[in-house]
This record gives sequence, C-alpha cells and structure tokens, in this order.
Amino acid sequence: MSGPEAKNPAPAGISSSEPDVQELFERLREELRRGAPTGDARGADFAATRALAERFWPVTAERDAGGGPKGIVKRFLRKLMRWYVEPFAADQRVFNDSVLKLIDALSERADANAHAREESERLVRELEERLERLERRPPTAATPAPVPTVAAQPAAVAVPDYFAFESRMRGSVDAIRERQRPYVDDFRDAAPVLDIGCGRGELLSLLRDAGVEASGIDADADMVAYAQGEGLDVVQEDVLEHLDHLPDRSLGGIFMGQVVEHLPPAMLVHSLRLAALKLRAGGLLVAETINPLSPIALRNYFADLTHAQPLVTSGCAWVRSAK
Repeated sequence: MSGPEAKNPAPAGISSSEPDVQELFERLREELRRGAPTGDARGADFAATRALAERFWPVTAERDAGGGPKGIVKRFLRKLMRWYVEPFAADQRVFNDSVLKLIDALSERADANAHAREESERLVRELEERLERLERRPPTAATPAPVPTVAAQPAAVAVPDYFAFESRMRGSVDAIRERQRPYVDDFRDAAPVLDIGCGRGELLSLLRDAGVEASGIDADADMVAYAQGEGLDVVQEDVLEHLDHLPDRSLGGIFMGQVVEHLPPAMLVHSLRLAALKLRAGGLLVAETINPLSPIALRNYFADLTHAQPLVTSGCAWVRSAK
C-alpha cells in the first residue's frame, strides 16, 4: 500500500520511498509536545509536519502499475487483491483522520491555555499593584488620610477606585513605562521636568534612571502614594494650584500624559497658559492624549468617566516655549 506520493514527486528533503508511519507519528508527537508557537522556526516546522501528514492521510492501494506486460499483470493482480487490501486502507484513513483531528484539537487547547496563562499573569500583576497601593496608603490613625482626589472633573464619588480602573484599562506599570520610554530622549536636556498627572510615576522613574531631575503631581491620592513608595518626588495637588505657585521660567520641561482630555475647556486653557509662563526660554511641553479619530481609541475614551471632552489631535503634541 502507498499514499499518493507514487503519482506526485516528493518535495525537496522528503524521500520518494514508502513513508515510515512510525517515524511520521513520532515527528508529529514531538512537534505537538514542543508546542511550536506561531511566528518562529518551530511554528514553521510544525506547519510543515502538519502538511506532510495531510499529504499522507488518504492511504490507498492504488498506484501506477507502469506499462508493458508487467504492468498488465500488476493491474490484474491489483483487481484481485482489492477486496482484501481496501478494507485495511479504509481503516487506515479513518485512523489518520482521527489522529489529525486530535492534533488540531490539542493545538487549539494549547493556544487557549497560553492565552489563559497570559491573562492570569496580567491579573496577578494588577493584583500586586493594588496590594502595594494599599500598603502605601498612610495609616489613618497616625496620619489624616488625604482626600481621594483633588480633581475638578469629576467628583470623587464618580470613580470610587480610579487606581484599580487605571490598572485594568490602561495597563501595568511595566507596560506604561515601555510606552513612555521614548520621551526620555525628549526631556534629557530639559531638567527640571514636571510630570503633570504622573499617575504611578512611570515616566518619573525613567527620568530618574537617566539622571534627569524631575518631579510630579497627581490628583489621585492612591497614585501619589504608589509613586512615593517608589521613592519619587510626587505630591497630590491640583494642576492649576501647583503651576500657579511655581516661579516663572523655572521649568525646562512639562509632560502631560493622558491629562488634557480630563480637563474642562476653561481649565485646560488656563493650565496651558500657566505652563507657558513656567517654562524657560526653549522649554518643552509634551501633551499626550487619546486620538478620537481612531474607533478603538474612542471606545477606550468613553470607558473613562473622568474624561471631559475628546481633543482631535494626532495623539501627541510637542511645543517649545518662545525664546
């Protein structure tokens, strides 16, 4: 018995002789055991092995008998033997079909398990951040607890646990740090830098590692407690009050990451005017915001109740103060 390889030339690297079923099975089992994630060499090996199995799946007793007297004899004998051989070939096809379906099912299960593992790891990181937030809250008996938020938009009762919301919707500290890493080069020569709405202090930690003097403010008490626990210079204060008390031309850079969409129009205009006054000549203001022209981004925008209005921009603006 043979598969259709008798009628089709074998591809490069594959022998044109009868396939070794046991060897093929061992190869399939080994590839399945390794998992062969997509996008790398093992994934390509798995796909090639799967294609090889598909090629040998339709086992049949038919093969080219050739010409001449020998061919006539072979065709005659094949007709006589078909009643005996074909049932075995049919059973083999059923077995091959079952094996391939089993492999596909196991592969799908492995992909599902990998996705579940990634989701579990994300939830663990989120839980760790939230536990650290609780540990860093000041003890209410010894120190008066700060107000949950000093933000004007909206009232604190609108979002009872904004820290947890940010951890779930925006991402982990490590994820945000990687997104904000390109800003380090922008502010490398702009010290001192003020991070308005610094959150958990991702950019501040990057600037500290780069040796850039920087401080931050945030309206949320839990964000401030978390950032202070990282040893960062962060205080809980309203943006207008903080900027108003700073000396003019005292800053080299201001960063507002995912902040401007939280500010009501009048407050936004006022904060930008103050920022221009506090920057020295040639100082840098970077304002990053959600792009509402993107449907996916817009969906995330409306998921946050603290947003005041979308701002139609390219996503980020760099502004140099006038010399």
